[in-house]
Amino acid sequence: MLIFFICIAILILGYKFYSPFVEKQAGIDAKAKTPQARLNDGVDYVAISPVKAFLIQFLNVAGVGPIFGPILGAVYGPVALVWIVIGNVVGGAVHDYFSGVMSLKEDGKSLPEIAGHYYNIVFKGVMLVFTAMLLFFVGVVFIMSPAGLLSNLSFFEGTFLAGNTFWVLVILAYYFLATLLPIDKIITKLYPFFGLLMIVMTSLIAIALLIEAPHLPQINDIFAYFDGHHHDDFLVPNPDGAPVWPLLFLTITCGAISGFHSTQSPMIARCLTNEKYARPVFYGAMMCEGIVACVWALAGIAAFPGGYVELKMMLAQGGPGLVVNHIATSYLGIFGGVMAILAVAIFPITSGDTAFRSLRLTIMDAFSISQTTKHRLALAAPLLGVAYLMTFLDFSVIWRYFAFSNMLLSTSVLWLATKYLFDRGTFHWIVSIPAVIGTAITLSYIATAGIGLNLPMDYSKPIGVVIAVVGLIGVVLAHQKRTVAA
Repeated sequence: MLIFFICIAILILGYKFYSPFVEKQAGIDAKAKTPQARLNDGVDYVAISPVKAFLIQFLNVAGVGPIFGPILGAVYGPVALVWIVIGNVVGGAVHDYFSGVMSLKEDGKSLPEIAGHYYNIVFKGVMLVFTAMLLFFVGVVFIMSPAGLLSNLSFFEGTFLAGNTFWVLVILAYYFLATLLPIDKIITKLYPFFGLLMIVMTSLIAIALLIEAPHLPQINDIFAYFDGHHHDDFLVPNPDGAPVWPLLFLTITCGAISGFHSTQSPMIARCLTNEKYARPVFYGAMMCEGIVACVWALAGIAAFPGGYVELKMMLAQGGPGLVVNHIATSYLGIFGGVMAILAVAIFPITSGDTAFRSLRLTIMDAFSISQTTKHRLALAAPLLGVAYLMTFLDFSVIWRYFAFSNMLLSTSVLWLATKYLFDRGTFHWIVSIPAVIGTAITLSYIATAGIGLNLPMDYSKPIGVVIAVVGLIGVVLAHQKRTVAA
C-alpha cells in the first residue's frame, strides 16, 4: 500500500515543485495575446475557461490508454508503477507542457507546422506522417475498444445491443459529428462533465482496492521481477521473463509518456485565453493521467486472488476490457461496476473523436486548406470510412502499431522542444535527456520487434545503450557549439 501512496505523492510534488522550473524555461508571457484572441473563427479558435480547458484536455488524453496500458503492464509487477511515475514527471508531463506552449507561440498550429518552423521541411514531412499515422490508429483503437466493452455488458445480452457492429456504427456517427461541428457545440459542453466522471470513478476504484484487494504491492516487491529464484511462484510477476527493456515502456505509454497527447494540445492551445494557463492545463492534465494509470496498474497487480497467473489468464481470454469488467464488478458491486464500465467506455470515445478532429486540423493545416464546412465534410467522410474498414482487423495488431507510433511521436516532440529551448538559450536538458532516452527505447524496440527488424531480444539492451550514449554525446556537442557561438 505504501508504494502506491509514494507514487501519488511524487506525481503531486512534481507538479508543485518541478513544473514551475519547467515553466520558467518556456518563456511564458501572461500579457501576450493568445491565438484565440487574435484568430477567433467560431469553429476551432473559441475562448474557454481554464477549468474547462483542463477538464477537456484531461479527458482528451486520458482515454482507454491509461487504463488498458497499465493493466497490460501489470504483469511486470510494481516496477510498472515506478515507470509510470518516473516517466510522467521527467518525460510525459514535460512533453505535454511544451507541445502546448509551442503551439501557443505558433498561432495554435499543429505539430508538423511547428516542426517546419524550428527545423526544416523534411522534419515537417516526417512529423506529418508520424502525427497522421498515430491519430488514425488512436481513432481506430478508440472505436474498437469501447464498442467491445458496450457490446459485452450483461444486460444487453440477447438483444441487438449486444452486437459489436451496432456500437461501432453508433460511435462512428458520433465521431463524424464531433469532427465536423465547431468545438463549442459538443466538446466544450459535454467533456467537463465526463472529465469529472472519470475522476470520481477512478477515485472509487482506488478506495475499494486499498480496502479490499488481496495483494497490495509492497516496496520490496519492486525487485521481484529481477529475482530469478521465484519465477515458478504464481504470485511473482512476469514468470515468463519478458524483458522490461524495452517492452514495459511500450506497453505503458499513456500515463507515463504519450505522443498522442501532443496531437491534442494544439486544439486546446487555440482556446486558451492566457499563456499562464498552459501549466495547469497541459502539465496538470498529464499529472492527473499519471494518477489514473497508477490506480489501474495497482488494480492489475493487486485485485486477483490467483496472482499474476490469474491476471494473465484473463488477459488471454478477453484482453484488458475483460479485466476492467472483472475489477469494476468485483469491487464496486453490480451498479458501481456498470457505472465504471460505462465510464471506461465513454473515456476512449472522448479521445477518439478528438483524435479524428485533430487529424482533420493537422491535414488541413499542412496543406493550407480553409476550414469551411464543405472542406471539413470532404475530409471527415473518407477518413471515417477507412477507419470503419480497419475495425475488422485484429485489435492486438492495431494496438502494437499504436504503441510504437505513440512512443516514436513523443520522442520526436521532445527533440522539437529541445530545439525550442536551444533557440531560447534556456535549460534544454529537461527535454533533451528524455529525448535521448526515448530515442533509445524506440529504436531498441523496433530493432527487436516483429513489426520491425525482428532481431533477437538479447540485442535490445546493447542497442539501447549505444543509441543513448551517441545521442547524449550529440546533445553535449550541440550545447557546446551553441555556447561558443553565443
